[in-house]
Formats: sequence, structure tokens, C-alpha cells
Amino acid sequence: MSLRDPVSASIVALLGPTNTGKTHRAIERMLTHPTGMIGLPLRLLAREVYDRVVARVGADHVALVTGEEKRAGRAPRYYVCTVEAMPVERPVSFIAVDEIQLAEDPDRGHVFTDRLLHARGGAETMLLGSEAMLPVLDRLVPTARLERQPRLSKLTFDGARALGDLPRRSAVIGFSADRVYALAEALKQRRGGVAVVMGALSPRARNAQVAMYQAGEVQWLVATDAIGMGLNLDVDHVAFADLGKFDGATRRGLRPGELGQIAGRAGRYRRDGTFGTTDGLPPLPDDLAADLEAHRFPAVRTIRWRNAELDTSSCDALWATLNAPAPSSLLVRTAYAEDQVVFDALRKRPDVRRLAHGPRVRTLWDVCSIPDYRRAWPGAHADLLQSVFLVLVAHGAVPAPWLRDRLRRLDRVDGDIASLTQRIAQVRTWSFVAWRAGWVDDAAAIRDETIDLEDRLSDALHARLTERFVDRRSVPVGARAASEVTATVDGGSVRVGDLPPFPLRGVTVGRAPAQLEPAHAAAVARAVAPLLRERAQTLADDHDVELSVDDVGAVWWSDGPIAQMHPGPSVREPELRLHPGVGFLTEDSRAIVVDRLRRWRGSRAVDLSGVVVVGQDPATKAILWGLVSGLGVVRAAEVRAALDALDPRGAATLRGHGVHFGAEWVWSGAAMRPDRRRDASVWWAVFLGRTPVPAMPGAPWLADPGAWPADLLAATGYVAWGPLALRVDVWERACAAPGRRRADVLHEAGVPADRLPAVLTRWPR
Repeated sequence: MSLRDPVSASIVALLGPTNTGKTHRAIERMLTHPTGMIGLPLRLLAREVYDRVVARVGADHVALVTGEEKRAGRAPRYYVCTVEAMPVERPVSFIAVDEIQLAEDPDRGHVFTDRLLHARGGAETMLLGSEAMLPVLDRLVPTARLERQPRLSKLTFDGARALGDLPRRSAVIGFSADRVYALAEALKQRRGGVAVVMGALSPRARNAQVAMYQAGEVQWLVATDAIGMGLNLDVDHVAFADLGKFDGATRRGLRPGELGQIAGRAGRYRRDGTFGTTDGLPPLPDDLAADLEAHRFPAVRTIRWRNAELDTSSCDALWATLNAPAPSSLLVRTAYAEDQVVFDALRKRPDVRRLAHGPRVRTLWDVCSIPDYRRAWPGAHADLLQSVFLVLVAHGAVPAPWLRDRLRRLDRVDGDIASLTQRIAQVRTWSFVAWRAGWVDDAAAIRDETIDLEDRLSDALHARLTERFVDRRSVPVGARAASEVTATVDGGSVRVGDLPPFPLRGVTVGRAPAQLEPAHAAAVARAVAPLLRERAQTLADDHDVELSVDDVGAVWWSDGPIAQMHPGPSVREPELRLHPGVGFLTEDSRAIVVDRLRRWRGSRAVDLSGVVVVGQDPATKAILWGLVSGLGVVRAAEVRAALDALDPRGAATLRGHGVHFGAEWVWSGAAMRPDRRRDASVWWAVFLGRTPVPAMPGAPWLADPGAWPADLLAATGYVAWGPLALRVDVWERACAAPGRRRADVLHEAGVPADRLPAVLTRWPR
């Protein structure tokens, strides 16, 4: 592919900071063309722009295209889309792509890069974004005409302020739902009421919250970085309550460009704005504050890319083309996009791999495009997508009754904010499915039902947000304000209000936040936060031996479960989903626990294998790696090439590592310890999807091989042999021993004398 833009229609790179009117100008320019399309970074923003364009030209001439919603007039000429959903194959006179600096985003960036390289209007194309993109545009789109758009108002740093001292028309910024709600609660106590804006809100709920703020019913706003992407609000001051966020993998500080995008929401049109910190944060460093005031950010030097020319002839072929190297040093191959991660997980699942061939590979890849609106752990999302794929394969389309049954379970407007938000996320998932062409029976009716259900849930969510954060008098009878409920920790129990006490074990509370009323949950959170923070740090510093796994894959620490193992990309990398009772951890403490679990998973996998891969020759290293990959046991056939290439020195090295060679198996002596075999059986049961299966005791022999699936027995290192299953080290020693000596080997392994005849007769030699 060519990385330089062909000389064609007019291409304009409209660059500048926030509050410059770039999006407004693109809309106005689009409406001068007979047809046009604009791609926007958020569904919320797409809905806002859609409403503006409809007001100008009428609903008959405008289409809204997002993943989970499509609205088209009778004769649409203008398409307002999220960037991912742009129908770029449709010829239009004008195309605009907004916030192109998101091309450097590790997850979504490859989509913006694709649009930057390939989305073109027949007469005119506009690329909107930060001036930090100039070096990239100079190289990739050299024919673009640069136009700089100056900010319409001045942005000034205003230092640090207490929450109670924030001026009217302030937006306070947090980076998680828990943090936003805590800030909103604190501001409510001081200021009487706030509006809440988060990306997790539906457009209807978000618009209702914004309408309160814009109308002056409340004077303060608490938001996540969702307001940083072009949402138009009358904000005079932006106050950062956090300068870091958990991005799904680790907690990191915000980059200057991200801070600038959010701070720049202060000021509207020609009204100046200010920004600063709050809630105990120190002022920003002088040099950073000066850069934000001047809209001066580091240049983007590389952007994300993914091969768009996919081979869907097989899962392996698709995976290979997804991982094709980038054609330029300017482009960095995307490795962790959500759809790619979940495809990698699904392609390794036996039930999926058995069915995913021919045209179904394309179907599987399309299913992987369903976003994780629930923000679940990857394995939970993979489980959901697997169910959709299996239904599509079995029926050719998702049966309407199957989908209606899932919508029916969500058709409840009771519950707290978290419950309603989660239901809306699930409705968005099914809405996305319903809008995929050819996926759903009775699709038109299902789409109407998802829209109606999301609207009703959104109205209920807006009501809960208002009840909790705006008008104390509107709290329902029987509920109480958070400040009126107290919770105490007494030894290993938590008491809140008049509820029966529930246990506190390690970092796990006996009730999840969603199981309590908001006021009770808030009181428990206040009571346990300092203790859980201290315990999370203790967990981080604890030895691996303090963590254990039960028979069904639950990870325990300090007499409480903290996570559940689920199938991951390999047996060594089970997915670890936090226990619901860990939900009272703060974001920082949760990040500590997640990091500790990941470190434990890596070190425990190596420990179960009984070997360590060090810098050996290729053959030795391959055998050691096979043992690590098999948690201490590997069939000789799987490492045959390495065994054939092994020289005497390498063999001696391996034996020095405790490696044993048999006729059919290679194993680590240290891995044969019963406690390691027992845990390895749990890890393999999880990976093979065999849970709940009782863990094997790890003994040299097992009395009832039929109690465990054959593939689990073999993977864990047991050979079914007549009435027993023999551990591979015992089986190989017995195989190698002369006839009379064989009985001694089995007897030394503890096989009872009355079982020996039935076992020995299995050997023909």
C-alpha cells in the first residue's frame, strides 16, 4: 500500500486547540456540499451533531450511524457517525474526521489511522485535530492544505482550590465512576447539587444531566474525560481532582495532550476560561501549566496501524494478517485492540475453533467487533461473544425469541445507579447486534425494542442521579442520604445501618456494592477504605505462598477469595476476574491488587512447571519452554525436534535442572510434587473449560480415572492404566523397568498390592 496520499480532491488539515470551532466549521462546510459524512470520536458527540444537522436540513436528509444505533431519513444526504462506524465505502462529496490525534491511541488508534489514510470525499476532505499531528500529516498526507484555527478565548491556570471554593460553572474531573460519584457526593454536601457526565451514560441520560447544568438548575458538573472530546458545555473553570487514570492495564499519569484536551473545555466561544486542581491535589508544575495555557504539546511522532487486508480463510490466517508488520517506522502495529484480544482468546477455545472455518471465520471476526460496553474482564466479554457466535452458526441468524429473552431480563427500572448503568451497557450490546445487517430475525422490531428499553432505563438513571446528587427532598421514602448512614468495622465483620453484619476477609467484603442501597454502599466504602488500602499493600508485599487456589479456581488470600480463574490465552495465563466482594477497593487499591495477581500468576506458572527457562542453547531452551508451557509435563512428540537436536552437554544441563526423559513423556521432577500437580490440575481444568471438576490430589496414582476427563488427565500428567491413573514419572519408570522390577516400582509409588495384578497385566512387555 502507498503511504503517501494521492493527488486528488482538496484535503484540508484544520488544526488547533480546543474551543476553536473546528467541528462547527466542518459541519458548516459539509452542508455546502450536496452529500457529506463526518466521523466523530464519541457516540455522545455524534448524537449532538446529528441533532444540530437535523435542525438545519430536516430529519429526512440526515443519517446517524453508530455501532448500536442507526437512524436514517427517507433520503439521507449527510451521515453523522462515530469514526469506527463510518460507511467509508459510500461515495460522498465531503468527508471530515474529527480528533485525528487519537490515531496514537493504543486501542482505537488504528481506526483513526485508517480513516486518515483512506477516507476521502469526492470533492473535499477535512482532517480535524491537534497541531501535534503536523509531523505525521506532513509525511502521510503531503497534499493536505494546512489551516490553523486559533483558540477563540484565553485559557489561564488558576492554581489549586478546595472543592468548597470552586467557582460557579465549574467542571470537576475524576477518572472512574467511583471517583465521580464520591466527588459528586462531596459537592452536593457543600453546594446543593451537581450534574454528572460520563462516557458510560447513554445519550439520553447524559443529555438530561447536561440540560440541568446548562439551564442553571445546578452550577457544578462532575465528569470523566468524556467531556474532553468536543462536548459543548458552558464551563468557566475545569478542576482536576485526579491527574492519573487506570487504563485497563495499569494506572498511569495523563499525558500533557490529554490534560490540555480536558482543560480546554473551560471557556466558551469568546468567554475566557481557567483550569486548576482540587480536592487536595497540589498545583500543576509551572512548566506544565504554561504548556497547557499556550496549547503547546509534544509532537505526535508515531501512530497506530493495523493491516486492513485480512485473510479470513482460517483463524490462523486471519491472526497472521492481523499481526502483519507495519509498512513504515511512522506506524506502530496495534497489538492490544479490544477486538483483536478477544479474537485471540476465542480462536483458542475448542468449541469455537471446531466451528470457525470457511465463511464462519469472517463471522467470528465480525462478532469480535461487538464492543465491551460492560467493561467486563476480557474473558467475560469473550464468553458473551462466544454465545453470539454459536447462535449465529447454529441458526444462521440470532432468533428473535433468544434476543428478546435477554432484553426481558434487563427490562427493570428499579435498582441503584450502578445497576441501571450496567443494564444500559448490556442493552447497548444487544442493540449493536440488532443493527448488524442479517444478524437478527425480526431486526426492525428488535431495534425499536432496544431503543425503547434504553430510553426507559436512561430516564430511570437520570432520576437516580438527580435523587442522589441534586435534590435531597426527592430521595424515596425509606432511603437515606449517604451522610445519614454509618458503617463500622468490628474485627472481621462490617455493620451498616440496621442490616445484619457481614464478613470482611482480607480485601473481600461479604456484600458487593451493587447488593446494597447507594447510601449503605457509600457508608461501607467510607468505613473500609483505609483498612482495605492497608491490606491491599500488605497483599502486594506478601509472598506467593500466601495466595492459594481452591478446587474450582478461586484465588484466596487471608481467608477470603479475591479473584476467580477463567480460561485465558494459555494455561499459564488464566484470566483473573476480581471477586464481586472486592468492589469496595478504591481505584488505586484495585490497581495494586490487580498488579499483585498478575505477578502471582506469572511466578506461580513457572513454579508449577518446576523449571526456569534461562539463556541456554536453542534445543535446551525449547525443551524447558515446553515444560513451562505444559506446567511441568510435555509429550516427547511435541518437543521431538528439540530432543533430536539435543547434544550430551545440553542433556546434562537439563538433567541438572531436574528434567527427566521417558519414552513418551518429558517431565520436571520438581513439578511432580503432589501440591504442584494438584494446583496444575486446577489450572488445566480452567483452561480446558472443565470446571467445576474436583482437583486431583497430585498423588503418584489415582484410584478412579473416570472421575476426571481424559484430556485433563493427560494434560496434568497422568496416564489412565486399567483401574488406576499413573503419574507420568511413575508410569515411565514402570515402563522402563524389567518385568519383575515393575511391581517394585509400583509398590514404591504406593499402589496397593491388591491393585497390582490388574495394573501389571496391562503391560505386554
